[in-house]
Parts: sequence; structure tokens; C-alpha cells
Amino acid sequence: MPKGTRIHTLGGPEVLRWEDIEVSAPSPGELQVRHTAIGLNFIDIYHRTGIYPIPLPAIIGSEAVEIIESVGPDVGEFKPGDRIAYAPLIGAYCEIRNLPAERAIHVPAEISDDEAAGMMLKGMTARSLVRRAYPVRKGDAILVHAAAGGVGLILCQWAKSLGATVLGTVGSEEKAALAAANGCDHPIQYRKVDFVGAVRGLTKRADLLASANDLFDVVKRGAVKIAVRRRYALSDAINAHRDLEGRNTDGSFVLIP
Repeated sequence: MPKGTRIHTLGGPEVLRWEDIEVSAPSPGELQVRHTAIGLNFIDIYHRTGIYPIPLPAIIGSEAVEIIESVGPDVGEFKPGDRIAYAPLIGAYCEIRNLPAERAIHVPAEISDDEAAGMMLKGMTARSLVRRAYPVRKGDAILVHAAAGGVGLILCQWAKSLGATVLGTVGSEEKAALAAANGCDHPIQYRKVDFVGAVRGLTKRADLLASANDLFDVVKRGAVKIAVRRRYALSDAINAHRDLEGRNTDGSFVLIP
């Protein structure tokens, strides 16, 4: 009989129980798979402790790599022997399971089982950040929290490959070195320095130049015209302020020394 790690109550690691599980034949649209590598993620702890509630008893774990052992009716894309992965889909801490075929993904031959199990959930999270939440472009400066974590290391490398300057928060010298080796240009040890101040110190000048250069570009191309509507002598600043406060302004006003 196959085994799995199941929880019956919430709590610490001691609630994880290695026990026999029953796995039925796959239903229509399902695959029966044998896991070869299972990803470990912090969300597993959230499920175990109840921070993210799930029905109990439960087999936790959200990603894995596996070989298909059998397919249910109405499955056309996959066949026994195929190597696949999935994420996120709870129930991964087991030897054998059934899962919907629509959640399975063929794994390229160039990617090992360990790599695939360690990349799906974290890597697709990183992808959603650099492609969907904000499409990172060459010249951008981004801040990655927990830069030496699973998602952080992928995110640093991915953003660096897109041409970004990568800043990252880390908790130790060792993690700073690891982040730096994985694309983080400026690891910031948040336990030693104020990371907000450090980020400002590293990016304020770059952001200023980028903003100014963009502005100069649109003005030089004639896409934006600057309407200086009135000039005041610097010695007449008092009247300039009266006009400002009286809303007697349009366009740009300047003072001339």
C-alpha cells in the first residue's frame, strides 16, 4: 500500500504522520502518478499550522514531479511513462496520487526532477512578479525582499537577465553572498542597516537621472512643448507669489535673476 505524510490536527512538525493511504483508480480526466521529487515550500507550514485553513485530515504539499503510472478515461494529452510536474495543487506529500490531467505539465528533458520540484511554485511566483505585476525592463531598479530565499534567488536572476539593477534584503553575510552570486547587485543586510535608507541611497540618483532624461527626450523630439507664460524679475518674487496664490497662473512661470 502506498504511503503519505498526512496531518490530522494542526500544530508543529510533530503532527506530520507517515502512514498508509488509499489511492483509487483514476477517474475520467485524471492521472495516477508516482512522485519522484516533491517541493518543500513555506506555504506547507501555513497549511500545517492552520494559518491557511484546509479540511482535515489532509496530505499537504503543493508541487511535485512524477511519472504517470496510468490514465483515466478521456485523457488524450498524456500517457503512462510521461514525466510531468504540477503546482500549485495540494496533496503532494505522498508516494502515489491521482490528479486532474489539466493541472499537469510536461517537464523538458533538460530539467532534472530535483530542479523541477524546486522551481514550479517558486518560479511561477517569480514570473508573475516580473511579467504580470510589473513587467521588468532594462534599466529598472527593483527591490527583492528575502533575496536569498527560494523565490528571491529566482527573482534576482530573472530580473538581472532582463537588464534590471537588483537590490535585495537579506539577514546575514552568508545570505548576502548567496544573493550576490545569483544576480543581486546590492544585497542589503536589514539587521545591520535601515534598508529604506539604503535603498534610497542606492536609487535616488539613478531614478533622478532616468526621470530627467525621459523628460529631456520628449521635449527634444517636440512631443511635449513647455509653455513659459510669464517671467518675473527675481526681485519681484513678491508679485509672483501673489499671482500664484491668487490662481492667476497658467502654464509655467519663471523668475529671472
